[in-house]
Amino acid sequence: EFAEYQVCVDIFITSQAYVDMASISVIPRTTGGQVYYYYSFSALSDPPKLYNDLKWNITRPQGFEAVMRVRCSQGIQVQDYSGNFCKRIPTDIDLPAIDCDKAVMVTLKHDDKLQDGAECAFQCALLYTTIDGERRIRISTLSLPCTNMLSNLFRAADLDSQFACMLKQAANEIPSKALPLVKEQASNGCINALYAYRKFCATVTSSGQLILPEALKLLPLYTLALTKSVGLRTDGRIDGRSFWINYVSSLSTPLAVPLVYPRMISVHNLDAKDNEESVLPPPIPLSSEHLSNDGVYFLENGEDGLLYVGESVESDILQKLFGVPSAAEIRSQYVLQQYDNQLSKKF
Repeated sequence: EFAEYQVCVDIFITSQAYVDMASISVIPRTTGGQVYYYYSFSALSDPPKLYNDLKWNITRPQGFEAVMRVRCSQGIQVQDYSGNFCKRIPTDIDLPAIDCDKAVMVTLKHDDKLQDGAECAFQCALLYTTIDGERRIRISTLSLPCTNMLSNLFRAADLDSQFACMLKQAANEIPSKALPLVKEQASNGCINALYAYRKFCATVTSSGQLILPEALKLLPLYTLALTKSVGLRTDGRIDGRSFWINYVSSLSTPLAVPLVYPRMISVHNLDAKDNEESVLPPPIPLSSEHLSNDGVYFLENGEDGLLYVGESVESDILQKLFGVPSAAEIRSQYVLQQYDNQLSKKF
C-alpha cells in the first residue's frame, strides 16, 4: 500500500535485540527506501553517525513518484531488474523515491544474432517529480559495438560492474538457497569466466601457469572476499545478514568492491606534502607486510571505519590526530575531532 500511494519508507534501527530484519526490510525495499542499522549502538560514537545519516537522507538530491524503463536494440532484451522498487508490470519499475545513493541493476538477455561490428543501443528513461514539484524525464542512452571475438570482450571488461553484478546476484540467492551453495555459485562464476579466457583467448597454456585477463586479474581476490563477507558467513547473526542483503540490493557500483574488500590508507603521513589540497593517497594492499608499528591506518568499506594505531607511533602524530600523547590513552570508541594542524585537517 505504501508503494501504491507513492510513499517511501526509511527505517532507522538502534535496537540491540533481534528485530526480524528480514521482515522489516521488505517495506523499505519495496518503496525505494533503505534501512539504517546501528549494531551495536553506542551512545558515545553512534549519535554523530545517526545525525549525519538522517541529515543526508533528507537533504540529498532525490526525486519522487518515479517510473523507469530500459529499452534495448533488437536481439537483446531486459531479463530482470534488481534493486529497491515496486514492479507492477514486466517492463517498468515504480520508485516512490529515487536518490543519488541508490542503483538499479538491469540484467540483459541475448536472444538473437548480432552482427559483428554493428552497434547495439540501450536507453534508460526515468520519469520523476523533483523536490520542487516539477515533472521531468531523464533519458540516458548508450551505444556499444558488437564483437564476435572473445578476446575483445575480456579486454573491455569492467571489473567493478562485473563484481557488482556478482555481489547482487549472491545477495538475491541467499534467502532461497543454502549459504554453501551460494558461495559455490559465486566461486564457479569466477572460475568459469577465467577458464573461458584461458581456453579461448590465451596464447600460452602451460598447465602450471596462472593466466588471467588484465581487466579481471583481481576478480579471484574479490570473489574470495565475497565468500567471507557478512552475508555469506555461517556464523553471522540473522539480522546482520538480512541487513547486508538489503544494503547490497541498492548498492552503487563504486561501493561494491569496498564492501567486501575494504580500502585502507595510511594516515600518519598525510601531511608529508605541504599543500592545501586534501588529496587521499592510494589505497594500501590489505596485508600485514604493508603495516608498520609506527603508523596509523584507516580502514573503511563505505559503511564502517576502523583506525589502527601502531604501538610505536610518535607522540607528536598522536597529539596532532587524537589530542593524546600515547596510544594507550585512545578509547576503543572514539569520536574523531579536528585539531588546528595540517594532519588533522587533511584526515
